[in-house]
Amino acid sequence: MSDVLVTSLSNLKNEVRYGVDHKLLTDEPTEVGGEDAGPDPYTLLLAALGSCISMTVTLYAKRKSWPLERVIVRLRQGRIHAVDCQECTHDNEGYVHRIERSVTFEGNLSEEQRKRLQEIAHKCPVHKTLTCEIVISGMNDEAAS
Repeated sequence: MSDVLVTSLSNLKNEVRYGVDHKLLTDEPTEVGGEDAGPDPYTLLLAALGSCISMTVTLYAKRKSWPLERVIVRLRQGRIHAVDCQECTHDNEGYVHRIERSVTFEGNLSEEQRKRLQEIAHKCPVHKTLTCEIVISGMNDEAAS
């Protein structure tokens, strides 16, 4: 399990600490009251998904010794009214969050290899996490400090 510590700094800016000595800043754009000092939370979410897709596809191609040179993942997040969701499998009220993505590959790959890599892109761990039920629970005080 990964541990992340988020500490508010000033205004909407936060410091995110992870791993041994890693940190980054998050913020909101100036048009919504932030200082634009770092990515906003939804950008981080898309970055996690895009990075996971790229890493998963790259590892698969390396294992197969396929000539994959680069993976480019484009992502866009928005929300739509649940009644307008054609992909939804059950009735929802309110809004449904929707992530659109495009994954392209560079390298001397056959059409069959490209098709397989597209299939693998849907199997990255973050994609699986986002498409299954997620439970967010409280930590006991000892673990939270």
